[in-house]
Order: sequence, then C-alpha cells, then structure tokens
Amino acid sequence: MTIHYTISSDIFAKFPAYCRGVVLARQLTNPPSTGELVAELRAAERTLAERLSPETLTSHPQIVAWREAYRSAGIKPSEFRPSVEALARRVLKQDPLPLISTLVDLGNLMSIRYLAPIGAHALDFVTQDIELRLATGEELFEPFGSEAVEHPNPGEIVFVEGNTVLTRRWTWRQAKHTLVVPETRCVEINVDGLPPLTQAELAQICQAVAGQVQKYCGGTASYEIISKQNPSIELG
Repeated sequence: MTIHYTISSDIFAKFPAYCRGVVLARQLTNPPSTGELVAELRAAERTLAERLSPETLTSHPQIVAWREAYRSAGIKPSEFRPSVEALARRVLKQDPLPLISTLVDLGNLMSIRYLAPIGAHALDFVTQDIELRLATGEELFEPFGSEAVEHPNPGEIVFVEGNTVLTRRWTWRQAKHTLVVPETRCVEINVDGLPPLTQAELAQICQAVAGQVQKYCGGTASYEIISKQNPSIELG
C-alpha cells in the first residue's frame, strides 16, 4: 500500500523556507535501549548542558527560529513550546530524559544533539494519506495519556491522517493513534527544519537518524525531504 505524504501549500505560503525530512524505517525492532544507546543519550545531555543554560536556550538561533515561527502561526511559544525546546529545557534543568524504548530514546537523542524537532510515528496501522496542513477545527485529536477527544483550533497547523490528528500545533504534542510502542515495526520519523538550519544540514541529520535506526533497530531506513519545491512524497 502506498501512502502519500504532503505538506499543504498554505504552510509553504507562510514559511517558504520550511522543510521536513522524513525517515522511513521498516522491518525494525523496538526493544528497550541498550547500554550503548543510553550512554549516547546521557553524553548528549551533558554536551547540551555545557553549550547552553536555561537562560541562554531561547537565544539559540534554532530555538529563536521556532519560537518566532510559532508566534507567526498564532501559537504562544511560552504556552505551547515547540517539542525541541521543551525537551532541551528538561535536560537543562538536570532532569535526565526517561528511557522509553529504542526508537523514542533515539528520537530524543538526535533532537537534543541537533536542536531540531524530531518525532516518530508508527505506520503499522495507518491506512490513509497523511498531511501537514491547517486545521478546519472538525478534526479529532486523542492525546497520549488521556481519554478525552479534542478538536484543534481552526487554522492551527496539524499533522493528520484523514480527519485524525497525529500531532497538534506543528511539533507540539502527538496523539495516541501513531504512538511508537515495543511492537512497532514500521515508522516514519519527522525531522523539521527552519532557517538558519539549511536543507543540506537537514539531509545530514536525516542520514544520521537513518543510520542510528539501522544500528539499534535493524531493518531498512531511507529518507526524503519535503519542501516547497517537493511538497509531496510517497511512502511505498
């Protein structure tokens, strides 16, 4: 089955330099993280704490870019933090990131290493095309850790499968629907980029993510970049 993955023209009209790397991994395993991976994660946490502090984080160019983009999209970054900022803030408060599973821990590792939003979605039960677009307000979102069903705000940037929201507020919070679990065997991993991160640098990050997935989870991994010039790809 082929799934089409699209970013709508409305997003690129407002953020023409935005691009999203999509790492597709199949036939993988997702066990608890090995000692080697945990060591990599803790080393990345230490490195981040050596580079930045809670006071200097929001002046880092890549964090500034996401905060400004959120404001431009009508999202208050102090209330709904971009995922990379929320993750980095936790690390800088000397709160070690929890160990969830290899794929989740890998995503956290690479996100704080490169200071880019990175999020994995299980594709095992996805049957419709997926898209990053503006919400109508009629979509359904069931957040992880809750039984409540929410509706996004009209005009909110959402990642969806049909009418089901997979992520609210661009990179803010994921839903249960594509949650990565130990049984997950197929994922797509989003790696988001805004200037000053270049598309070439984004590709290098995607290549590194794909390599780490193959190293720790096996299977196959490849990537493509979605951009204004290439707004749709196929996940075959």
